[in-house]
Amino acid sequence: MTEFGVIVGTDGVDAAWSAGADYVEPTIVGNLVVPSQDGGWMRSPHYDGAPSPSFAILFPGELQLADPSFPTERIDAYLESAMAIVGSAAQPGAKIVFGSGRARTLPDGVDEAQGRALLARVLTRARDVAARHDLRVLLEPLHRGETNMINSITEAVAFLDEFSIADVQVVADLFHIMTEAEPLDVVRDEGARIGHAHIADSGRIPPGQGDWPLAAFLTALREGGYTGPVSVECHFADFEPELTAALAHLRALDAAA
Repeated sequence: MTEFGVIVGTDGVDAAWSAGADYVEPTIVGNLVVPSQDGGWMRSPHYDGAPSPSFAILFPGELQLADPSFPTERIDAYLESAMAIVGSAAQPGAKIVFGSGRARTLPDGVDEAQGRALLARVLTRARDVAARHDLRVLLEPLHRGETNMINSITEAVAFLDEFSIADVQVVADLFHIMTEAEPLDVVRDEGARIGHAHIADSGRIPPGQGDWPLAAFLTALREGGYTGPVSVECHFADFEPELTAALAHLRALDAAA
């Protein structure tokens, strides 16, 4: 049976366990990793919890990853600090989702090829720094409302191949798939490249409250060979009861698949 977790900040962890989540996927920026007084980064003194198997939101928006005028040493320094901090809160082999749409957006006036090369450098660097802490970085396609670079699973796979970036898999996120009108067949066809999954219902409401093809998405993941966990990532009006219902709905769909 599939494990279902939820993306959440520290303030929601206890409620997530009470709702029956199999795991929590903490956010990194502003939750686990926060600015330090010396201008660097530190582990939040408010962060608490058992070691997690996956984490979301890697980069703060002020780090402009595809901007040639932005100092690469600031990006590298952040990665060194952040990966060490995440490693201190992670299970062995934990996954880090590289979404971070604002940080990776190509600025106006920057050559696209140059921006893509810079982003490839950052992704490669993130992969290598993460590996030193027994962590794995995954690339998440984001819809065009969040970024202008890498908006679909197809584009993510092509990007990794273009720059020969090995040992990085792709996140299948139903919200971005549906928003970009990418066919679910891609999830099955690129199953060998999928390393993690996020799920939400229509408009990013909790699973079971909308009309998106949740069962078809779970089936496509399974038919493609993905047998890992699936994280709920959505907007809650009343977190614990809505998560309880969402998890029950997803488990029923999973059992019937």
